[in-house]
Amino acid sequence: MSNDIFRFKQFCIRHDRCAMKVGTDGVLLGAWGWVESRRILDVGTGTGLIALMAAQRNPEAQVLGIDIDEAAVRQAQENIAESPFSQRVRCELQDVLTFHPEARFDAILCNPPFFTEDTLPDDNARAMARNNRSLPFAKLVPKVATLLNDEGRFSIIVPSNHAQEIIGLCLAEGLQLQRRCLVRTVAHKPPRRALLTFVFQVSTVNSQLSDLCLMSSDGNRSYAYEELTKAFYL
Repeated sequence: MSNDIFRFKQFCIRHDRCAMKVGTDGVLLGAWGWVESRRILDVGTGTGLIALMAAQRNPEAQVLGIDIDEAAVRQAQENIAESPFSQRVRCELQDVLTFHPEARFDAILCNPPFFTEDTLPDDNARAMARNNRSLPFAKLVPKVATLLNDEGRFSIIVPSNHAQEIIGLCLAEGLQLQRRCLVRTVAHKPPRRALLTFVFQVSTVNSQLSDLCLMSSDGNRSYAYEELTKAFYL
């Protein structure tokens, strides 16, 4: 299989012209994030992976992916056109911070830029895609709050050491943590990623907290990871 094409069970992703390739973070959010909604927004869609996963998981959903990278948008549009979900998924060149849709969304998904170190990757497009100075959390969260309807849900994946920052920013906008999954590569290592879902409604039920280990002791995908992604990975 070409490194330029990543084949899933129901669609293929070409990512040779995208700064950020298909990766575990996107697959995790696409498989875990809240998509039981009719109108879904994927912020920073890149290849279109998460938007297509959302469409596969919810046959009733209309999904819009947006991105500021023109090359990525063109390739995402091609990936969408070649998929079985082309009638329900769109991709547009948009900056979420200046995005003004006609109506708010029932669900928003985001695999945001996360590279915060001072030394950036050499490739400018990859640096932009990974560097959160291009979309700082402090600007992303308030904007998401304006794009989400009152009963909507916002799902995001972030490095685990930024989880409390995101939770605090969401609380300031009236968004409360509903679900959290800490992701570990192996059981004895600290979590590397946090999957988070937020809602506006006040709930008397405690947040759903869980852990996910990606690899078993034999170095293969864990049973939990296989179960989460079995509808997608070949």
